[in-house]
Amino acid sequence: MIKPHGSDELNPLYIDDDEQRAALVKEAERLPSLLLNSAAAANAVMLGGGYFNPLTGYMNLADAMSVAETMRTSDGLFFPVPIVNMTDEEGIEVGDRIALRDPNVEGHPVLAIMNVAGLEKVTDEQIDFMAEKIFRTLDENHPGVATFKSLGRTIVSGPIDVLNFSYFQKDFPDTFRTAVQIREEIAANGWEKVVAFQTRNPMHRAHEELCRMAMEDLDADGILIHMLLGKLKPGDIPADVRDASIRKMVEVYFPPNTVMVTGYGFDMLYAGPREAVLHAVFRQNCGCTHLIVGRDHAGVGDYYGGFDAQTIFDEEVPADALELEIYRADHTAYSKKLGKVVMMKDAPDHEKEDFVLLSGTAVREMLGKGIAPPPEFSRPEVAKILSDYYQALDSKAS
Repeated sequence: MIKPHGSDELNPLYIDDDEQRAALVKEAERLPSLLLNSAAAANAVMLGGGYFNPLTGYMNLADAMSVAETMRTSDGLFFPVPIVNMTDEEGIEVGDRIALRDPNVEGHPVLAIMNVAGLEKVTDEQIDFMAEKIFRTLDENHPGVATFKSLGRTIVSGPIDVLNFSYFQKDFPDTFRTAVQIREEIAANGWEKVVAFQTRNPMHRAHEELCRMAMEDLDADGILIHMLLGKLKPGDIPADVRDASIRKMVEVYFPPNTVMVTGYGFDMLYAGPREAVLHAVFRQNCGCTHLIVGRDHAGVGDYYGGFDAQTIFDEEVPADALELEIYRADHTAYSKKLGKVVMMKDAPDHEKEDFVLLSGTAVREMLGKGIAPPPEFSRPEVAKILSDYYQALDSKAS
C-alpha cells in the first residue's frame, strides 16, 4: 500500500488505548482549559485520525508563515496549509498542559490535551500575508478568508493527544472514518490502486460517471467517495442529506465491493488550489493512490480559475512531495449527441446546447417544487432524497 505522507507508518494522535485515554480524560478535569474555535477543533479531529500525518500537533508561527509562503515547514516538511490553533484567550503560558474543549458539542467536553510549546502574537500583517497565500484573495466576502481572519491573534503551538472525534463519530457512525480505518478497509479489500473522490455536495450523474471514468482509465481496484462532514457556508446541503443521497446512488448504480462511502471531520476552507493539495495529502494518508481533481475543485464564487487546482500540482508542488497522483477531470455532462456522460474536452464537436446543463439555482428550484431534474442530470433516487429536503426547507420558511 502507498506510504503515508512524511513517514513510513501512519501516526494518528488519537489515544487508542482505553486505559490510557481514560487516565487522560481524568487528568483533563484538573487542567486549565482553552475553548477552541471550530477550525482548531476540526484540525484536532484530523490530527487525531491520522489525516494530517506526520504532524504531531499545531504549528508555531514560523512554520505557519513558511507553509503559507512555500508549502514547507521551517524544517522542510511539505504541507500545503498552516495547521494552527489561533485564539484570543489569555491566561495560558508556555509549558502549560491544557485541556482543549470542543466548541461544537454541548457542554464543551475535552477534545484533546495539549502541551503548550509556544505562544506567539500574530500581527494583522501576518494574518493578511497567510490569508492571501492560502486563499489567493483578501476579500472578506470569501468565506475562508472571513473565517481565518476571525480566529484570533495568538498562535498556541505544541503537541496534542486527541481523546475523541467530536460530534462526527456520534452523528455519522456509518460514515465517519479515520485515515487509520480507511487504510485497514483498503487492505482488507485487497485493493492496491484506489481513487479518491472529494465531495461537499450530493453527487449527480456527472459525478457518478466521473468516478466510473477514473476507475476505468486507471484500472483501479476501488474508489473512495470521501465527503466532508464538517461546517460549510450557508446554503450548502447538510451532511446527513448528502450522505443519504450518495449511499443510495452507490447502492443502486455501482457494483458491490467497488466503492467505499466514508466521511471526514473537517470544516471546509474553500481554499481552491491549496485545499486541493491538502486533499491530496490526506488521501495519501488514507492509502489512496489517486485523487480526482476536477474543475474549480474546492473553490467558491469566482475566486479561482477553472483549472487552478490542477495547475498548482504542476507549478508549485515539487515532484517528490507526494506519492499520490492526481486524475485530471474536465467539466463533465450528459451529451445528447452521444447518449452518455462525457468530459467536455473529449467532445470538441459539441455546442453548449448539445449537453444537459443545469445551474445549481435551477436544480434547487426544481427540487423545491417537487420536480425531478432530467434523469440525464440526476438519478431519480437521488433527486427524491434532495427534493424531500428542499421541500421541507421551503415549508419551514413559508
